[in-house]
Amino acid sequence: MSEIKPESSKNIKPCANCGAELRFKPGTNQLACDYCGYEEFIEESKSSFEELELQHYLNLVGNHVFTEKIEIHECKNCGANQHTEETVKSLHCVYCGEPLVKEEAEEESWIAPSAILPFQLELRDARVLFKKWVNSLWFAPNKLKKAALDADGLHGLYIPHWTFDSNVEATYTGERGQYYYETQRYKDTNGKTQTRRIQKTKWTKAHGHVDGFIDDILINASKKQKQKILLEVTNWNLKDQLKPYSKKYLSGFVTEKYTISLKDGHKQAYEEAKEIAYSWIRKDIGGDTQIIDAADIKISDETFKHVLLPMYICTYNYKGKKYNFFVNGQTGTSKGKRPYSFWKIFFTILLGLLIIAIIAMFGLI
Repeated sequence: MSEIKPESSKNIKPCANCGAELRFKPGTNQLACDYCGYEEFIEESKSSFEELELQHYLNLVGNHVFTEKIEIHECKNCGANQHTEETVKSLHCVYCGEPLVKEEAEEESWIAPSAILPFQLELRDARVLFKKWVNSLWFAPNKLKKAALDADGLHGLYIPHWTFDSNVEATYTGERGQYYYETQRYKDTNGKTQTRRIQKTKWTKAHGHVDGFIDDILINASKKQKQKILLEVTNWNLKDQLKPYSKKYLSGFVTEKYTISLKDGHKQAYEEAKEIAYSWIRKDIGGDTQIIDAADIKISDETFKHVLLPMYICTYNYKGKKYNFFVNGQTGTSKGKRPYSFWKIFFTILLGLLIIAIIAMFGLI
């Protein structure tokens, strides 16, 4: 078996006009210079991104063969593995805000991404959404309001995911349940005769075969941070939006390395594929309710992609606890966890009681 040679991750693109570093401009297919405004198009690959044959790569990974090497900063506080291009000057962990020491960065291997969903939202637009969210909160501490005004508090991050495709077929036996109703007479507590409808189920045997193609089962490949990212903001639209991977899209952003392996990601996707097959079976059985007695599920022609998906993240501290705010870098959907100010709540209640007391006092006069 031939070894796949690692590629260099260095891709510093200087401005043709002034020599400064170019950064990816969200919502476009261009690199832009922050200093003189020069813009340059990113040449896209004429071929589409590649779906990789799963079993082949599981064997390669088992032999510790990877496709690329990158420089990784591991956060000593929360454990997130993050890669930054040279255009990222502020070396702080996107998730917890702790400083990342450049001298401690290590070169690690990974399966290079096949596809990327470039940022569509500018950083300034994400800041506006964050400020609106903060201003809409009742009893938010002043420190949170200050965080919303911090221009360096929000960072763009590409989050690693696995996507899995496969052909699925299943032969099954089961039972189809059809509801029907009977009228039942009974006596109430007063001894009067009443009637009520009782739902019953008529069961008939069922068997059959289902098959289909499952496209892009999405698995978050960040083990340590998976629970932090709120489900409400993971509404990426992958259909026709993914681009063939190019390091130029990373310029100006942080990239997180996957910490859920291809093997473990496949295990999760395999279970999801089986659940999808069961849903096909229930639909094929029909009726009002179903019982699946046995199902022989076969999954074949499995392929995968390593994809990078965009997210803006703000991390702020309040009384020793860290909170995160998220903005989907494609759709603009935003959500965050927030602290409450005890003193604002206390004084609001106190003011309310005082107003009630004054009203009551004048009411007695």
